[in-house]
Amino acid sequence: MSMLIHAATASDQRADRVPAAWSRWQAAGMVDPMLDRAMALAGLGAWSCNLADERLSWTSGVYELFGLPLETAIDRRETLAMYTEESRATLERLRALAIKRRGSFTLDAQIRRADGAPRWMRINGEVVCQADGTRLLHGMKQDVTEEKARFEALRRLAENDALTGLANRAIFEARFLNHDRAAPDLPVGALILFDLDGFKAINDRYGHLAGDACLQAFAERLAASFPEAVVSARIGGDEFAVILGDEPAPATVEAKIAAFAQRLRAPVAWQGHLFTIGATSGSAVPENRMCYDAEALFARADAALYVAKRTRRRRRTDRR
Repeated sequence: MSMLIHAATASDQRADRVPAAWSRWQAAGMVDPMLDRAMALAGLGAWSCNLADERLSWTSGVYELFGLPLETAIDRRETLAMYTEESRATLERLRALAIKRRGSFTLDAQIRRADGAPRWMRINGEVVCQADGTRLLHGMKQDVTEEKARFEALRRLAENDALTGLANRAIFEARFLNHDRAAPDLPVGALILFDLDGFKAINDRYGHLAGDACLQAFAERLAASFPEAVVSARIGGDEFAVILGDEPAPATVEAKIAAFAQRLRAPVAWQGHLFTIGATSGSAVPENRMCYDAEALFARADAALYVAKRTRRRRRTDRR
């Protein structure tokens, strides 16, 4: 097994040169074979780049991370093509800064392996100058795909309502109500609040599992009706909020609400029962989507919701 595998540049990519480069690194004894394999098993690999000619040198762990055979001759341009666009741009920026300052950098980057599988890797690099004057950028690459997946799962648990999958109240408050009015990070074109109609009656008669089924159906239909929303959240037992980031006209907001109401008319099936759910809404549109008073906007939408609920109750009473 190679202890440190050399990947040639574009001018040195003929297959007959790979074994020679391989032997040269092996003879140099730069990495012990057992250490090389142990690092690869742990998802780790060492790498270096000669800054004079951009030649890359990898231990076998880096090849395995990229999903490439050890015999592969590859230049830096081909390696960069395997990074996602965002990760590639960030890597090039941090790399250039480290070279300029003769410093170091750390980056979590996403790649797509040769077999198409997405992977995350943590890159550590630093610039060093060897005794002969050769400048190298070298460091470690570590597979952190599982770590990222665990973090994402924990983030979803912390930020999403466990029953509906929508954002929870804490996230709604953090991103909207508690934002800095002088420098908001959440543009708001419209705020819409919803209350389920008849939810308590279903809960009381059929139990919480039936109520949960209605809440889940409502949340699914809400997400489907407002796919462009920057936030869709469950902010109370049967209370929901939608924040639109664009600047829709009031008539557009009303049209979206009406389309959602139409979608809600489809019955919800639960253990042989069919439930019909509905919702009352109230909305508010700020004068400036980038500069607004979140609490005042919420109060306006809540007041509109209250008026709509009172009007609905009056109509029901009149029909009797």
